Amino acid sequence: MTILQAIILGLVQGLTEFLPVSSSAHLALAPWLLGWRDPGLAFDVALHLGTLVAVAWYFRRDWIELTQAAFTLLRTRQVRTVADRRVLYLVAATIPAGLGGVLLKDYAETVFRHPAITASMLILLGVILWIVDRAAGTVRSLDELSARDAWLIGLAQVCALVPGVSRSGSTMTAARALGFERGAAARFSFLMSLPIITAAVVFKLPEVVREAGALGPLFAGITAAAISSWLAITVLLRFVSRNSFGVFAVYRVVLGLVVLWLLSSRGVPTA
Repeated sequence: MTILQAIILGLVQGLTEFLPVSSSAHLALAPWLLGWRDPGLAFDVALHLGTLVAVAWYFRRDWIELTQAAFTLLRTRQVRTVADRRVLYLVAATIPAGLGGVLLKDYAETVFRHPAITASMLILLGVILWIVDRAAGTVRSLDELSARDAWLIGLAQVCALVPGVSRSGSTMTAARALGFERGAAARFSFLMSLPIITAAVVFKLPEVVREAGALGPLFAGITAAAISSWLAITVLLRFVSRNSFGVFAVYRVVLGLVVLWLLSSRGVPTA
């Protein structure tokens, strides 16, 4: 892989990780569309180191507060504040995805990466996102999050193991279905991303470093992902404060249909 290819994939990862359009779909489809060798799931996960840096820095005040709350919980074993509850809810929301990642790892690296599956999931989740976003109320704030809400949103995150579903798309859709306002849905989705991305990076990065012929492209991709992720978070939080998720739903459906058309025109089996 060249440095330019790594930068392009890093930009793709960063710009799409926190938008409800599926970064895994874009990373799986980009090499296929451009005629590049698929770098595989391990490289995709390595790029998440860039998005990890971005989300940690953007929400640094939140994470300082949550870290302090976690230590307080360990010391007192009493839940007293909103921050205390949020720590427990983030743990609850992370458990399903962690278990799903372990149990479905082999499928995520092989079967789930077929372009036809990716395209179908783009369309399906796009339609669901549009319906839920239009039908859902906007009455609940993030402070009203319950353990049940966190668990259900965490279950939705498991679906993101299939490229095309989207981690942020599935979690935001679930949060909207539970009545949370769009800004609250996006914020909790972003906070949820740090534990699961950290686990994935720690698990896969040593494998990537061992397999990498040169670290230059890897470093370039991670840097590009970090910068573009920070931009995506900033833009999305401002956008959803005034607009619906409709534009992302339409984009998903259009992209999915284009991919299915390309598969058909190239004679690639879709099943």
